[in-house]
Amino acid sequence: MVWSPLEQFEIIPLISIQNTYLDLRVNNSRLILFIVWVRLLFLAKRTLATSKYVPNPWQLGLESFYETGYSVVTEAAGQKGKPFFPFILTIFVFLLSVNSIGLIPYSFTATSHAIVTITLALGIWVGKLLVGLRRHKTRLVTIFLPGGVPFLMVPFLVAIEVLGFVIVAVRLPVRLFANMIAGHILLKVLAGFAWTIITANGLLYLRHFLPLIVLFLLIGLETGVALIQGYVFTVLTSLYVGDIVNKAH
Repeated sequence: MVWSPLEQFEIIPLISIQNTYLDLRVNNSRLILFIVWVRLLFLAKRTLATSKYVPNPWQLGLESFYETGYSVVTEAAGQKGKPFFPFILTIFVFLLSVNSIGLIPYSFTATSHAIVTITLALGIWVGKLLVGLRRHKTRLVTIFLPGGVPFLMVPFLVAIEVLGFVIVAVRLPVRLFANMIAGHILLKVLAGFAWTIITANGLLYLRHFLPLIVLFLLIGLETGVALIQGYVFTVLTSLYVGDIVNKAH
């Protein structure tokens, strides 16, 4: 059998129960997403149960996290974007949870699959469109045509604005899952290289600490990438929301 670093992204069926009345199929991706959902519910329940006037360290950390997220959303989306803060913060916590669980050995990174990130991005894009229609009605079309544009430039600018409006559904998911795939492939290759040197004889065994050091450094780097990608996805979502609620006139 030929070993491949892409094996870690395979969808593995865990439970398959199908009959005329029931279709229960669970794989590793769905299991991870379910674990993240349970984790978020536990986090919300614990936060509500431990809230006090004098905050404990747990509550103080959550409040700092909340305030930081609030400032990011208001700076990116403006004051009109405040109603969407709970939704955007939920996306941020969800991505942090999925990406961090994916760093655990023998786990699975759900965001390494385009179907997960594209579904999330499409939901954001459709929500952006519905919010724009609800707030601006027919005036929404004005975002595709800036004021004071010469008549001859109208077709080109409208095409660019429409492309920019639609490209959101592609830009968000591709950036996220591509970074997750690249980082995990690199970690897998270096881990296999380090294991090969450790199991070798002679001088190679004495030098096995070199790839291990690089591997640990890359694990730290990949952890940072997982956090940054969740942050970037959240900031871009805030910008898109701010664009749709502020730009139309």
